Amino acid sequence: MTQDQNQKEPSKTLKLADDLKSDARFLPLAKNPKLIENLIALLFILGILCFAALGAAYWVNANTQVLGLTLAGGFACMGVSFVLWGRYLLPKGPFSEERHPIASNTQEFEAFKDSFIGRGKLAFGRRKFLVKLLGAISGVFGIVATFPLLRSLGPNPDASLFRTEWRKGSLVVTFEGRPVKVDDIDVGGFLTVFPEGHVGSFVSQTLLIRASTQPIVTRPGRETWAPAGYLAYSKVCTHAGCPISLYQQQFEQLLCPCHQSMFNILDGAEPVFGPAPRPLPQLPLYIDDQGYLRAQSDYNEPIGPGFWDF
Repeated sequence: MTQDQNQKEPSKTLKLADDLKSDARFLPLAKNPKLIENLIALLFILGILCFAALGAAYWVNANTQVLGLTLAGGFACMGVSFVLWGRYLLPKGPFSEERHPIASNTQEFEAFKDSFIGRGKLAFGRRKFLVKLLGAISGVFGIVATFPLLRSLGPNPDASLFRTEWRKGSLVVTFEGRPVKVDDIDVGGFLTVFPEGHVGSFVSQTLLIRASTQPIVTRPGRETWAPAGYLAYSKVCTHAGCPISLYQQQFEQLLCPCHQSMFNILDGAEPVFGPAPRPLPQLPLYIDDQGYLRAQSDYNEPIGPGFWDF
């Protein structure tokens, strides 16, 4: 390329840019574009403030009215800004041109490409400040939108879903907090019991049943778990987590009133009817020197529905 050609190229580019700026197809509809730009900028700033306020309100657990107003305010500012930008700052038609021959030569093709690309650059390039504000308001809302992942999930449960408050040596107590002694329940009787210090705990609620006066072995390896005929099973059904509250002494079975699952207490609370998929966890017991019932440990497996299988 010669020196003369190098000098002509910039002037050609500048002339094309001037032509695009003066072309009616690239002029905004507004008679005072600067006023519209300022208004849009103001709305974007208000939207940023609304979304920031939404994040702060969500973080401190404000009431739903505050959350709704700040969220609605942010989106309203964004929506009105987009409408104003599209209606008054972008070129409006329709435009008509004389029909040219369908076939295009190389020069016409290049001109069309420059015009097509230039139109987008002019429509947005003139308003870089508004584009930056658009990016800012989108960024603020994007950050606030992640708050549920940080604020609402709560603490990591870790292994808490796999254990209850029962521990080695936990004293067996009633709803009233009274310790249970070996002679408190007759054969055929049952109580809802808890570990001492955790009365009312859903995960630790246990059915204590006196099925005999002699030790009972429900499964191999559980030879010491049911002293003096006392059996202790989780009260939380393994089907849907309903509290089991019925004991049929004649059949030695526990019955869940929600979906009629039945469990054989002499066979490790194995389900014999209904939708329950697995036995009730058994709590191993022992009798201390003063005749009180205590737990040897926690349940032999997690209580309730088998969430870990899904």
